[in-house]
Amino acid sequence: MVESKKFLDFARRGAGLAGHPEMSYVPISDPSGPFVILPTYNECENLPALVAAILALPVSMHVVVVDDHSPDGTGRLADELVARDPAVHVVHRGSKLGLGTAYGAGFRLALALGADPILTMDADFSHDPRYLPALLEASRRFDLVIGSRYVPGGSTLHWGPERKALSWGANTTAHLILGLNARDCTAGFRCYRRSVLESVDLEAIRADGYSYLIEMLFHCQRLGFSVGEVPIVFADRRRGRSKISRSEIFKAGLTVLRLVGLRLAGAGRHGRNTVTPERDFPRGAAPREESE
Repeated sequence: MVESKKFLDFARRGAGLAGHPEMSYVPISDPSGPFVILPTYNECENLPALVAAILALPVSMHVVVVDDHSPDGTGRLADELVARDPAVHVVHRGSKLGLGTAYGAGFRLALALGADPILTMDADFSHDPRYLPALLEASRRFDLVIGSRYVPGGSTLHWGPERKALSWGANTTAHLILGLNARDCTAGFRCYRRSVLESVDLEAIRADGYSYLIEMLFHCQRLGFSVGEVPIVFADRRRGRSKISRSEIFKAGLTVLRLVGLRLAGAGRHGRNTVTPERDFPRGAAPREESE
């Protein structure tokens, strides 16, 4: 376990924890390689099994749990996982501060610890850990890789017609109005190269919740980074309740309108995408790209 005060101060500054007594960071030893960021709020039913599944993969990875003071004790469970495995660490936040800021705290900590690449996924098993190697493999060719429901081979399970229509409509709107090359613009199953997160001004992203994902993609494409998509099957959460609300949908709409203004003002720039035949990836891990 790394315990030097100098290292801890550096890591806390990198994670945006310095000067925030409501947050704490539990360090790990030998930080390097891929990091998976798991924002959590009331995920005690899912977290232990998910972390175990990630660490059981034939790829060495670290896991960062960013917990928003979950009433169900998810944070305490994360501490137990940290105590058992040095590849797991946790950022504790003093209240429910939102998905976007959770990603930001995880990104900053992972960057401070030298991670490359950095992945994000939901903590409820809707994103299956078995796709992580495919995202990592595709990241050899692309700056940002998205685990996508809306490319050939991708799909959703256990969703009703209303939710499917809502998700498809939101993604199609963002894709067309903002000129985003990706088809799954709201997906949180992603793999970022370190250079992407070092280039994006994380402090300048105003959106929170799931609309944060749209704004992150917008800025990544604006900076000219390449975006690929890997088909995944998205399964609705196994346990617990969905955290998507009507207010999240409303905020996403406002985010799109704000980003339209930036695009019309000339602030946007297209990323680099080309088509890759799925036959080149027999295991269903073909990144999808589009030429403009």
